[in-house]
Amino acid sequence: MAAGFAVEREAPGSFGEPTQLALRAFQSANGLEDHGECDASTWSALVEAQFRPGDRLLCLRSPMMRGDDVADLQLRLGALGFDAGRVDGILGPVTQTAIGEFQRNAGLVTDQVCGPETVEALVRLEGRGGNSPVTAVRELEHLRRSFASLAQVHVALGMEEGLHPLLAGLAASLQAAGTKVNVVDGDWSAQAVQSNKNGADVYLGLILSDDPVIEARYFSTPGFESRGGRRLAELIVTELPATPGWSIGTVRGMRMPILRETRAPAVVVKLGSTRPLDEDQGLIVASLHRALERWPDDPE
Repeated sequence: MAAGFAVEREAPGSFGEPTQLALRAFQSANGLEDHGECDASTWSALVEAQFRPGDRLLCLRSPMMRGDDVADLQLRLGALGFDAGRVDGILGPVTQTAIGEFQRNAGLVTDQVCGPETVEALVRLEGRGGNSPVTAVRELEHLRRSFASLAQVHVALGMEEGLHPLLAGLAASLQAAGTKVNVVDGDWSAQAVQSNKNGADVYLGLILSDDPVIEARYFSTPGFESRGGRRLAELIVTELPATPGWSIGTVRGMRMPILRETRAPAVVVKLGSTRPLDEDQGLIVASLHRALERWPDDPE
């Protein structure tokens, strides 16, 4: 495969076990569900993986440019102190402004387009910046200064499919405590758009699984992670009850669309199976509520 995951001993045009194994390896390496199916998220990631720094001019346009080359650009700019936003591989207005600021400081033409000269200057300065993008530092500062309690936090809630009573119960519990809550719907990308438009401070999503699992996911990509998202994921795993049949809870950095495209810290919790969910719904709602209550006091 052009993305760097070789398919062993399979005829061109065939999709057998060797191709599926290579696809699962690609999905796992790119923070996607490693189910071995080439769904829309996987196909988009495969397309984006073909771009390397310098392959094309990077600029703001509609729809926004996406690719591994954009993520590399954001990481390099952020390490040098230019806030290009989250390292999400999506070139938006914040990244465009950071390109212009870097060009101005580097004595280049300030056209806010990342072309060969800008790439060359970034590569030349490699290693002179810090160990993490400036946006990661600013996310932490925002979390520390903005919220004294959960009542000040605007929470967006969503699910992969439909509206389970568990999510409705959590929304009711938060609203009763004075927290502003929006329940968003649609596919993951649509939920991210709604969360961003509504100005949510945090997103919490649910996936219901037939497997006996507790897994809390947050946004992470090579060179960057949402520390606020990771901390909330850790608190959720700590608070959720040890229901019989569930495995030990895990925390996992991923790049699924809702985590990548939501500007605020976002966590998706995968829960199963249905029996513990039905029998212990009140306990699970209380656990998620407690994790959200603890998060403003301990966001990292």
